[in-house]
Amino acid sequence: MHTSILSDPVPKPVGRLSRFFDFEGHGTTSRREITGGLTTFAAMAYILAVNPLILAKTGMDAGALVTATAFSAALMTCALALLTNYPIALAPGMGLNAFFTFTICLQKQVPWPAALGLVFYSGVIFFLLSVTGARKKLVDAIPREFKLAITCGIGLFIAFIGLKNGGLVVSNPATFVTVGNLGSAECLLVIAGIISTAIGISRKIPGAVILNIIALTIIDLLLRSFFHVGDPVKLPSRYIDLPTSLAPLFLKLDLGWFWHHVAEALPLVFAILFVDLFDNMGTLIGVCHRAGLLDEHGHLPKIGRAFTADACAAMIGSCLGTSTVTSYIESAAGVEAGGRTGLTALTTAGCFLLSLFFTPLILLIPDVATAPALVIIGIFMLQSAAEMDLGDFSKAAPALVAIMTMPLTFSISEGVALGLLVYVGLQVGLGRARTISPVLYILTILFLLHYFIK
Repeated sequence: MHTSILSDPVPKPVGRLSRFFDFEGHGTTSRREITGGLTTFAAMAYILAVNPLILAKTGMDAGALVTATAFSAALMTCALALLTNYPIALAPGMGLNAFFTFTICLQKQVPWPAALGLVFYSGVIFFLLSVTGARKKLVDAIPREFKLAITCGIGLFIAFIGLKNGGLVVSNPATFVTVGNLGSAECLLVIAGIISTAIGISRKIPGAVILNIIALTIIDLLLRSFFHVGDPVKLPSRYIDLPTSLAPLFLKLDLGWFWHHVAEALPLVFAILFVDLFDNMGTLIGVCHRAGLLDEHGHLPKIGRAFTADACAAMIGSCLGTSTVTSYIESAAGVEAGGRTGLTALTTAGCFLLSLFFTPLILLIPDVATAPALVIIGIFMLQSAAEMDLGDFSKAAPALVAIMTMPLTFSISEGVALGLLVYVGLQVGLGRARTISPVLYILTILFLLHYFIK
């Protein structure tokens, strides 16, 4: 009897874990998955500092924003992991948070609760497109160069905000913008941060972005505390504490503003939708391709579930009090470290939950520490330009109009609208009207109505 028990041991919990995530089928182990999850978190942890700093400029509570950022990332990453078993993490998206703050709230003067409502409605449309299959028709209707142009334009937009927040670019009544005081301690710190972060990325150092944010924060605190450079430091009474309450943001979205300002709101909702849709598709296909999860035809199984989870992420994120929650391309870092299943994503989610207890430290991070991160993220997104066919002028013109318009008008929606109008007008003028999808004609009419009805 004793020998029988030893020869046929009771399955260990790790065995059940292995079966649930299909470690054998994916050629991985729990150790690799956890390592992958930690690597993904290190690569995208910067969002814990950057997202609250950006969104707080709208008047939203900074402490509650840290909680909303971490909790929405953890919750929706878990949801996607359990629905698809993919090693992909989600969090409030870069570009979308800048669009939310600088364009919707500050430029368009939309109150932040109403802006959260717009995010919610974009999630509803995304959800309907996903469950009805119309998503494929919309994605297929948008030219490839134009999709890439949206990513590039957002990259320029984010990089410009980083340069502005870091003081490297300042306003000028004659030339609109000009170079800042590059000899100041703030600018020198930002320049050093851009260089050091770029070096870390080039050397493929895990977590290079967040490590530089931490280093710059420490240097900034030392400069302000001991050399009296800039405003004095207000240190928190505790560095580790219970998470800040979500009460100032939870369910504060205003769903009625949209219906009283339909002409103004629709282009903003469509802009959020387009960015979320194309960003998700690019991330899902790109990361899952690197993880070897595509089928023999290059298609992604369970993509419908993944898109549904992403659509729900936008809706749930707005209810929690943050801009659109979306899939993160930084998940590729975890894949490179060996992550192949949902356990990688669940590990990342666990790290986001733990970060909630470090809110006082996160709130100490200044603009000069996050500015280089914004510039580097913008450069990442601008690399998509290498995939564009700019030799064909009929493709290059609308794409470059969209790219240039986004940073110059501080508006992703205006870039999408003008680029699309130029594309449709150009195709019609060249006698290619029949090649344009009816979907694009409908969108063009909606954007035109937006310009004429204000």
